[in-house]
Amino acid sequence: MMNIKGMRRHPYSRSRIQPIAFAIAVPGKFVRYREMFDLTLSFDNGPEPEATPAVLDILARRSLHSSFFVIGEKLATPQGRTLAARAHAEGHWIGNHSWSHSLPLGLCVEADVAETEIGRTQALIGALSQPSPLFRPFGGGGNLDRRLLSPAAVEYLMQKKFTCVLWNAIPRDWNDPDGWIERALGQCREQSWTLMVLHDVPSGAMRHLDRFLDRIGEMDGRLRQDFPPDCLPIVDGIIVQPIESYVMHADRA
Repeated sequence: MMNIKGMRRHPYSRSRIQPIAFAIAVPGKFVRYREMFDLTLSFDNGPEPEATPAVLDILARRSLHSSFFVIGEKLATPQGRTLAARAHAEGHWIGNHSWSHSLPLGLCVEADVAETEIGRTQALIGALSQPSPLFRPFGGGGNLDRRLLSPAAVEYLMQKKFTCVLWNAIPRDWNDPDGWIERALGQCREQSWTLMVLHDVPSGAMRHLDRFLDRIGEMDGRLRQDFPPDCLPIVDGIIVQPIESYVMHADRA
């Protein structure tokens, strides 16, 4: 049984807070909306030459910083490496989203799956990594349940001092590339700090990223790069939040 250790401040809690400037014209006045909620954007499943450059361009124009959770197989290509290096150079955090993105780790039975899926990808990330490497498990469609991790994967993350980054908003942009914005905005309204997963893949969804960010500004939202503590069950290799609901044990599979 894994022990749950006490909460402590995580290393991603003091990054730049990035308000989206939004104003309306009133005769003789300049009115700026208040900031009403926080949003941390993250992008999964890249790098993709047909999608990631446009996402980076949009973020750069707005001076925003995010996190990109990359797939090892894509990072291993020359184009993938170049895109990840560009993202890192522009101030984005590069995280690990497994090597193959083929099966949630809680459903994998291979003894060496943590090394082949997490370790191999982290080796490729190399100098692009954060001091405490970031790992986001594959949820098989955004599911937050026992399929996410196995006991062996948890032990690996602890031994290698990873920070495990989950999420609290999935607007399913990959499945509804033209209709995800309203769903995403609704998720932002429902909580004070949203950690949203979008996907820098060639589905067409990122054509609407600019419009989404405009809408966030209209809603008095504020972008930030750090993560809500509730979405970090493991920080620097230490379990800091209850994790059993994300771990598949062999006798429950």
